[in-house]
Amino acid sequence: MGPTLSSGSLPILALPHPHVLLPGSRISISVSRQLAQPLIKLLTDAADDTLNEVNVLVGAVPLFVEKKPGEVEDGQSTGNAATKLCEWGCSARVIRIVRPPTLQASQMHIVTLQGVQRIQLTPPIPTPLSNPPLRPHSITYPPTPFPLNQQTLDLFRATTVKLLQRLSVDDAETRKTEGKDDLNSQRSLASLLLGGSAGGNGIDPWGKLSKLVNEADDERLPWISDQVMSLVGRDFDEKIEHLTLADCEARLRFAINVFTRQLSIAEVTSSVSKSIEENLSKQQKEFFLRQQKAAIDRELANLRNTGSSTGPKSELDGEPDEANELADLKAKIELLVPGSEERTMAVREFKRLKRIQSSSVEHGVIRTYLEWLTSLPWPQTSDSLTASSPSSSADMTDRALLTRARDQLESDHYGMDKVKRRLIEYLAVVRLKAIEAKKAEMISSGPASAPAETKATLGKEPKSPKPEGSSAPPKAPSVKVSTNKGPILLLYGPPGVGKTSIAQSLAEALNLPFQRISLGGVRDEAEIRGHRRTYVASGPGNIVQALRKAGRPDPVILLDEIDKVGHASNHGDPAAALLEVLDPEQNCTFSDHYINVPIDLSQVLFIATANTLDTISAPLLDRCEALRLSGYTQSEKLKIAKRYLIPKQLRANGLQVEDASVSSRCEVTDDAVKAVIGSYTREAGVRGLERQLGAVVRFKAVEWSEADRTATTVTDASRDRSLVVSSSSVLDASSPVYSPVVVEEDLEAILGPAIFEGEERNPEAKKGVVYGLVVMGEGEGGILPVETAILPGTGHLKLSGSLGDVIRESGELALSWVKANAYALGITPTAGTDPLKHPSLIDIHLHLPAGAQKKDGPSAGVAMAVAFVSLLTGLTVPSTTAMTGEITLRGNVTPVGGVKEKVLGAHRAGISTIVLPERNRRDVDVKDVGKEVMTSMNFVFVRTIEEALREVFGKHFILGRGGVIVESRL
Repeated sequence: MGPTLSSGSLPILALPHPHVLLPGSRISISVSRQLAQPLIKLLTDAADDTLNEVNVLVGAVPLFVEKKPGEVEDGQSTGNAATKLCEWGCSARVIRIVRPPTLQASQMHIVTLQGVQRIQLTPPIPTPLSNPPLRPHSITYPPTPFPLNQQTLDLFRATTVKLLQRLSVDDAETRKTEGKDDLNSQRSLASLLLGGSAGGNGIDPWGKLSKLVNEADDERLPWISDQVMSLVGRDFDEKIEHLTLADCEARLRFAINVFTRQLSIAEVTSSVSKSIEENLSKQQKEFFLRQQKAAIDRELANLRNTGSSTGPKSELDGEPDEANELADLKAKIELLVPGSEERTMAVREFKRLKRIQSSSVEHGVIRTYLEWLTSLPWPQTSDSLTASSPSSSADMTDRALLTRARDQLESDHYGMDKVKRRLIEYLAVVRLKAIEAKKAEMISSGPASAPAETKATLGKEPKSPKPEGSSAPPKAPSVKVSTNKGPILLLYGPPGVGKTSIAQSLAEALNLPFQRISLGGVRDEAEIRGHRRTYVASGPGNIVQALRKAGRPDPVILLDEIDKVGHASNHGDPAAALLEVLDPEQNCTFSDHYINVPIDLSQVLFIATANTLDTISAPLLDRCEALRLSGYTQSEKLKIAKRYLIPKQLRANGLQVEDASVSSRCEVTDDAVKAVIGSYTREAGVRGLERQLGAVVRFKAVEWSEADRTATTVTDASRDRSLVVSSSSVLDASSPVYSPVVVEEDLEAILGPAIFEGEERNPEAKKGVVYGLVVMGEGEGGILPVETAILPGTGHLKLSGSLGDVIRESGELALSWVKANAYALGITPTAGTDPLKHPSLIDIHLHLPAGAQKKDGPSAGVAMAVAFVSLLTGLTVPSTTAMTGEITLRGNVTPVGGVKEKVLGAHRAGISTIVLPERNRRDVDVKDVGKEVMTSMNFVFVRTIEEALREVFGKHFILGRGGVIVESRL
């Protein structure tokens, strides 16, 4: 343990910062040649006198470095920093001095010191730069009090052993990885302290030191604390504080605190290192196996290609190169507008992608996001695409734009004049805005950038092009401002009238991509706005997907069945999400949850379709311009069938003849088409008509296939059509006969019995029977008889026929008006008499046939009132007269809807006179109902129920007593 002297004198050796020598520990320091020479002289003098060898000691005193304000601590002393000696040090024995290979003033000597005992310098403390070096200075040795507190000794022993065992385990794991870190350097120092070599393998110095602590006497524990502190203490201040503690009790307690903290740090570090090592091992193993699998697949592919080298090479062969794919992503990102939000987001995510391993799940998520982000038609990428393919879309400034669009719409659709006119108006506005934007761009960019054609029109000579070597510096790309903001068109009407196809025709006329998004049954808001990237398997919404498929920022997008979209639920409100999409003032910054970058939808031409407006929310309907597509008349259906449907079915079923000199393989007469329209279909559109005509054409295709190829055409004079029979025997009944013409008589054999019969209308007028006009669920109009009868009863009204609440109220309202005006109508002899109770109690039963069908709506008031008047007065209404309209309690007639469908249904049923409300006069137009209907029917418009009664019962009918002689039920 060293000498037991209480005072003395030793040469003072200043230890360079941050070295600290504790008793029992060993350190090696670098000293200059000026300091090494006195040390060598001391050893030489001691070698001459072996009796004084034990006294060849030096006082190793740590050196403090006083840092200046703002100076960064780097753990090394600098020449500019102020230094001073510590008051406490350690007497040290000089073990070894190693000279440098060449004696140069710049090279340092290596001195190894062995700590012996604590010392304290007596004041005044010398300065580190005092001359000559190693000047002796008086010191004192602190006493070692015994006995110590046994509880402190036991706690120190347990804590030290636990720390050394932890270091032993960490040392074993570190040696497996063959790393060179602080733990390996500590292991070497521990080996040297225990008498082993620094690089000896197979020696566990921590285990031997732990055994030494367990077996040491209590008196040696303070000395052991110095040794362990020199090994595990990493902080300069901790070692200095331990050195200055002369009291053994306080020194042990301080060591216990430091060792406990070091143990906690070691356990946490070991746990984290083990977790990282396991994760890395798994990823390395997976990467290694994937590389092996890829190498095996390449070898197998090479063998297959070698065996069948003559076969074509598929694009599915080979593995994609990760580097090439990242290079493609980088090239796409560089095409984005510098400084834009999409480029900023793409650059940030691309940097994250490069830092993440390819086997990580996050790598695939970020890569998929970047593929979506770079595949959208952003302004810069779309401009380059348009420049590379100028014929990809129609020029909005072309004079022939409207003519081409009108011709395209006329060639694809018959009728629909209002819709066509509105689409042409929209294109005209877009064209004018495009022209103004082009002029503004030419003015802002200067006359030098104007095209040669434009300059020629302005009367200026075009300048010669610049040489290749004198190109102007490129300008920063600019984002184009949308010029085609306009209303969102909403086409609504019954099924099969051409709502979807007219949007596709418009896209073809503009030569723009067409995308259809079906909204029927959509219940999740994420279908519109996309899923957030925090969810597994998230992706963008249907709007962004349509933009990616289109590849342009200005496609035509059809929002089909918008009236069937879901409303608010636990998955959000998709109808509310459409508000931003269909708002021209907001969709320029549409936000998709997955892309998370504003997207410009202002250049997209949105066309929505619906069957009814009742289920569309009011805010959504307010953002759309609704255009109604009503049903077709019979003449319109005939023309559509002859011009579009029949040629389409002939092409689809192989009966079309390209050569005009060859007779047609299938012809359907007009009478046959009319019979199909009236007896086999009942709809507002032509979808069912197309199916029935397809069945007719397929039937003729079978006959054509079974007919003799050496057939000759003869004429059947009785049926005015051509027959194709065998050339060998024209009159042979067994020969297959083919007739390319389909007449009305053939339909029953082809389509079966008629599905729909004509309207049920009695040719004779009857008392109490009036024909009203209705619109059925398929959008088809028709007539419906209103039947009334008098029954013995208690003076009440009985209604039947699956009537709804509204139509029941119409019946009660009509009867109340008749009761209020019974005296004026000549039904009762005195005013104020109830016609149902005088002269006897009766009931009136009102029935609407077809009881299996639900009936409701405010349009039957006029027909019911006229039926009640006819029943109670005995007057009859002609069976060729039908009426529609609602009445008020005072007898005013209010307008109704579905006038075109009702008029067409009445015309089909043979009605010649129609009574309509005066305020529905604007709904009866030649363009809507057709010239044929307008000329063959008489339209009567009334404002009150009195005018309606006068029109149906005759001009002689006057409301008032004595105005007309009526048959009383008395």
